[in-house]
Amino acid sequence: MKEITNNWHSISIKEAAESLETDLSKGLDSKEAGSRLQKFGLNKLVEEKKLTFLSVAFREIREPMILLLLVVGAVYSFWGELRDAITIFAIITVLVFVEVFTEFRAKKAINALKKLTEPNAIVIRDSDYKEIPAAELVPGDILVLKVGQRIPADARLFECYGLAADESSLTGESVPVEKDANALLPEKAQLFERKNMVFSGSVITKGRGKAIVAGTGMKTELGHIAGMVYEAKIEKTPLQKLMRELTKWMVWVALFFSILIPLIGILRGHPVKEMVLTGLALSFAVIPEELPIVITMVLALGAFALSKKNALVKKLDAAETVGSVAVICSDKTGTLTENKMQVSKIFIDRGIFSLNEKVKSARFLLESAIMCNDVLIKDSNIFVGDPTQIAGLNAAIASGIDISKTKETYGRLVNEFSFDSERKIMSSVFFNKEGYVFAAGAPEILLGKCNNILILGKEKRLTPQDEEIILKAIDKMSKDALRVISFAYKKIENAKISQKEAESGLTFIGMLGLRDPPRENVKEAVAECHNAGIRVIMMTGDHADTAKSVAQEVGIDSSKIITGKELDKIDDKKLISVVRNISVFARISPVHKLRIVNALKEDGQIVAVTGDGINDAPALSSAHIGIAMGETGTDVAKEASGMILTDDNFSTIVRAAKEGRKIFDNLKKGIRYYLSCKLALISIFLLPVLIGVSLPFAPIQIILLELFMDITASTGFATEPAEFDIMNRSPRNPKEKFLNRKMISSIAVGAACLVGAVLFTYFWSIHFGADVQKAQTIAFSTWILGHICLAINMRSERELLYKLGFLSNKIIVIWSVIAVLTLIAATNIGFLEIVLKTASLNTYEWQLVVAAAFVSTFWMEIRKYIIYEREQ
Repeated sequence: MKEITNNWHSISIKEAAESLETDLSKGLDSKEAGSRLQKFGLNKLVEEKKLTFLSVAFREIREPMILLLLVVGAVYSFWGELRDAITIFAIITVLVFVEVFTEFRAKKAINALKKLTEPNAIVIRDSDYKEIPAAELVPGDILVLKVGQRIPADARLFECYGLAADESSLTGESVPVEKDANALLPEKAQLFERKNMVFSGSVITKGRGKAIVAGTGMKTELGHIAGMVYEAKIEKTPLQKLMRELTKWMVWVALFFSILIPLIGILRGHPVKEMVLTGLALSFAVIPEELPIVITMVLALGAFALSKKNALVKKLDAAETVGSVAVICSDKTGTLTENKMQVSKIFIDRGIFSLNEKVKSARFLLESAIMCNDVLIKDSNIFVGDPTQIAGLNAAIASGIDISKTKETYGRLVNEFSFDSERKIMSSVFFNKEGYVFAAGAPEILLGKCNNILILGKEKRLTPQDEEIILKAIDKMSKDALRVISFAYKKIENAKISQKEAESGLTFIGMLGLRDPPRENVKEAVAECHNAGIRVIMMTGDHADTAKSVAQEVGIDSSKIITGKELDKIDDKKLISVVRNISVFARISPVHKLRIVNALKEDGQIVAVTGDGINDAPALSSAHIGIAMGETGTDVAKEASGMILTDDNFSTIVRAAKEGRKIFDNLKKGIRYYLSCKLALISIFLLPVLIGVSLPFAPIQIILLELFMDITASTGFATEPAEFDIMNRSPRNPKEKFLNRKMISSIAVGAACLVGAVLFTYFWSIHFGADVQKAQTIAFSTWILGHICLAINMRSERELLYKLGFLSNKIIVIWSVIAVLTLIAATNIGFLEIVLKTASLNTYEWQLVVAAAFVSTFWMEIRKYIIYEREQ
């Protein structure tokens, strides 16, 4: 390949293709593309740093709170015995390893999601259309351009039809630039003047075309601008920020009690050395260094679980938000319905016929569907593009029409005015010896641009009677749940005509009625939403009767429907009350969709919105969570959203809402358990030191407790299954405080359970003559078993454990087994008894420990049973 230049705008298409050594019709072959990828590197502005376990470990060890733990360990080593120091640093090593592994696992999950949500590009390679990750584009690739696409590289146009691009991100010019592939410009032409080029970061606003990739990565114009910009850090979610603040507050609380308790102990006559070591051990155990990791782990694993359910989370805050959604504003086509369009009826010659009926005039109608179409046609009649247009091609093929020959008949495509959500029509201009304009779109709109009608192959003046017949046909087909697309044409003498000229004075040909049945399980999904207190609103550009029919089939309230025209007569203030009662909006534009979303937000609702087009981006951005279609969505829609549905299926949104609720539930459970243990540990030491008795744990035992507390809090609850009633509750109010009265009460009760069990067995054993080491061992054993029981009971708020399944959370089961085995070893192996300052226990003492641990926490199951039975 010749040396790459920056003056692609000043050379011809042929010279550009020769310079980049590519074939305009066949593209690069895969082998050559791979070779160029090795040479030029990935098409990215910033080379991401590789995530490794060691890099996460190095960053984790430098965290202030980890450093504080190491300092505590070092001071403890200075004051304590050598074997204590070795034990402490062994525990610190295990603890840091677990936290690093947990964070590494979370970050790996986030990185995997980032790769899944990276944009793709359609190219011609090996003489075929292929969809590849945009990062794998190389100079010389033939790039296929379509509306709503964000250009992934700088490229020289060689084919374009009505193409325009928004280049404001580069030039600051807000008006889209009209493109011309055949233009040749001076070498010194400014960026905004280069109309034969498209640039990385710009957006196709209309038309379509093809271009040769000329620059990728940092060799693009955007790359030159971004040369000194480093990759931005991932923004913390609101809950992550809250946990950061909570962590800072808890550090001061931990330090306060870690100083207060030893100080009181010294004043009460306890040995200074023992109390200092106890204070250090308490600070080690109570400082919440893993709290931010807990939330990151829960959110990351939750987001990764969503990806397995065909919902790709682009931002972690979407995983938070989706669980509190109160209203889902859904499109109809492809989301509630299968998006597998089939032509069921045709309107031609003033009559409605089935496709199977051999109506002679139908041939020209189906030829119009071929000509007014921008679907990519791959080998063996495999189509890529809009399902409505694909249905037209399939109907033509079924009727024996050859697509290639039809296109040759009407000449070469010279211009195209793409479908616009405002105009609701598209038109294509063809010219050879004579010229044609073919137009397609919403019947009511297209009919208004027609002067004539085609009857039995002859053009006649369009009369009011004809219009009445057409409108009645539209109503009949729409009531049969058919999506109606109309077609028109006219002959022209000059190929260079404007959009206004192309779309006026047309001859009405006929209409196609397309059936798109509701997706399987959508009715059940809508019912599940209603049970969960989530309202479903349908917003569609289709006819009101079509919308009503589908709404009735899937269970959405269609007792009253408002159209776009009616919305235009309602002001924003009144719209707030309207959206409370209306669940179906038909014949609406993206502007209407945005108004509906804003009205719902003003009414205090948490809103999710689905969309796929470039004009849906404002509504997607305005919603609390925008949900883009992965199959049919444009790049702009995907960028504006927080979540992408890879299957374009409404049921996936419901599964995502369920997963979102589970994420928040698990986060609450993990934090509740974690804070209960921390509060309990402080309380267990505060009471004995106030009344002047020996402390219930040896300092080295406190440090061992920290290991088991943190592992289950940071990993166990993240994988907890959803509770049975998770989709039978009202949506969570996101304005409600995370640490509300109920949560604080639950933390206090959990802590009280542990405190009661430990101090009961501790004082009981002292009362009946046990020495300090024996009593501490009993207290230590009660804590280990007690906080296992607490974790098991806190796995659910309302569901009984036998229904949830004692073994359904494998991580907590494994953690429990390890904790019990460690306890058994610590009280039966001589070396460990010396290191951990424990003693062996007899049968009676074990019965006391097990009974106290069980009774202090399993009363929660009785409470759940009472609530559960009452609600059945």
